[in-house]
Amino acid sequence: MNVPKKMPARRWLALGVLAAAGAVATGAAAQADYPSKAVRIIAPFPAGSGPDANAREIAAELTKILGQTFYVENRPGASNIIGTEVAAKAPADGYSLYIGTTSSLSVVPHLYSKLPFNAEKDFAPVSLLGVLNTGLIATPGVEAKDARALIAALKAKPDSMAVATAGIGSYSHLSGVWFNNAAGVKTNLVPYNSSSPYTDLIAGQVQLMFDGLPAAAGNIHTGKLKLLAITGKERAPSFPDVPTFAEVGLPDYAPIAWQGVLAPAGTPKPVLEKLSAAMHKACQSPELAKKWRDYGGELRCNTPAEFTAFINADRAMWGKVIKEAKVKMD
Repeated sequence: MNVPKKMPARRWLALGVLAAAGAVATGAAAQADYPSKAVRIIAPFPAGSGPDANAREIAAELTKILGQTFYVENRPGASNIIGTEVAAKAPADGYSLYIGTTSSLSVVPHLYSKLPFNAEKDFAPVSLLGVLNTGLIATPGVEAKDARALIAALKAKPDSMAVATAGIGSYSHLSGVWFNNAAGVKTNLVPYNSSSPYTDLIAGQVQLMFDGLPAAAGNIHTGKLKLLAITGKERAPSFPDVPTFAEVGLPDYAPIAWQGVLAPAGTPKPVLEKLSAAMHKACQSPELAKKWRDYGGELRCNTPAEFTAFINADRAMWGKVIKEAKVKMD
């Protein structure tokens, strides 16, 4: 019977080095071929909402640019926490991306002492997608022609109007709290949680809403809704007759809604760089840029480092607003 001789340690070491080199080469090849299959984009908000429209637009652009299907998977609920946790715990391989927003990454971390994710450490920013000026949207039954007249009406009759929000602690809710404090008025803030409030807003069951404009712009242009004021230093080109909040006496009221693409922390750098380059190419689309202008916003892409700095600054601003408003969810 032949008994195999003990393999020398040096040979075992050599085989280990070869195996490691093969794994690295395989990983590098996989990254070079990225994407080789469909990519899901986790959206922590409901289908049919304004952010959902933006997410689907960029998914379509990335599909054209990178040659694989990018699709949106809606995971709404719990002030964006459900979808954000799913994204934070997704495989860091580039095939699960995430649409981050003001609510999920700038606001929510200040509202809860304990979260199932770390907004700073669990994500790798890819690129900002765009910023949206926030509008004070009203049902046509509201008599006020602009925010100045609305403020006067609310001071005369406090709590006389209902403001739809996407849930307690959401961007739209806190924008309403900020408005109430800045204007010195009282409104009834109505949470809609995982359903879109626009049907009720158009029907007049609620009277007001603070939101970015993708979901409302079409109905504003057709007269089913009206816009009483908008954030920004200047009037929006697509709504030239609508005053800014500064014009109606609220210069410090400046919530800006943003969206951007992120990946789970640990996603390989070459994949992040390829996605960032694709985002920059998508931002060259005249059609997409026009859509954002029509919404009263701006299509704006940047580098991972620039996007990281942007999020940190925005998170600090909202932390100050939330502290002053004394809003806490736990």
